[in-house]
Amino acid sequence: ANHRSIAWAIAHILHQAGAELAVAYQNERVRGGVEKLVADWGGDTQTIECDVSDDANVEAAIQQVGDRFGKIDLVVHSIAFADREDLGGAYIKTGREGFRTALDVSAYSLIPIARYASDYMTEGGSILAMTFQAAERVFPGYNVMGTAKAALENAVKQLASDLGEQNVRVNAISAGPLDTLSSRVISKYRDMKRVHAERSPMKRNITSERSPRRRCSCAATCPSGVTGEIVHVDTGYNIMGI
Repeated sequence: ANHRSIAWAIAHILHQAGAELAVAYQNERVRGGVEKLVADWGGDTQTIECDVSDDANVEAAIQQVGDRFGKIDLVVHSIAFADREDLGGAYIKTGREGFRTALDVSAYSLIPIARYASDYMTEGGSILAMTFQAAERVFPGYNVMGTAKAALENAVKQLASDLGEQNVRVNAISAGPLDTLSSRVISKYRDMKRVHAERSPMKRNITSERSPRRRCSCAATCPSGVTGEIVHVDTGYNIMGI
């Protein structure tokens, strides 16, 4: 979405490592911003529309990537969305349509992406998703996105089982609170971030420079026997009992 996105941090470090990249944008409304981000990378970086709410759009996008590069080694799924009114207040008031939207975009989308991309992972590959500890515990204000992340983590494990014989690994990074475009609309996000820093062993929050950039790229290329894992990158917050 912009320079604060975890996806951008990962793409940047992979570019520095020499990877050939295709960078996706949702629709024409955000195309210009994404193209500006990669403008300094030269003409080898492909930008492509990929609206994950439309399976045909996903299939076409991945086909374009596969046709250009011949094969795909790594896919990063860094996508989440919920209606603003469902990111605050009481979870019990979550509407049916808002629930469907959050689960569709944030969790289901990984399935068709894995389905189509794995066909181009002819020499094996890695699929990496972004999650959050709200999949396991309650973070007031995160609400329906916690449910979506729980579904996403289960999808990671199921897909890892499906694709293991193809030597395609599927894992997820569970990152701590990070100042992104999405986090700004979460009710009580500042409280979430403050408590995380107070209670984590390292007494700080992660940053896009420290954790997601380096550790997410490491997770994407982690040992070949690792699949179906949820890797916490949260300054140790997840190990604490309080």
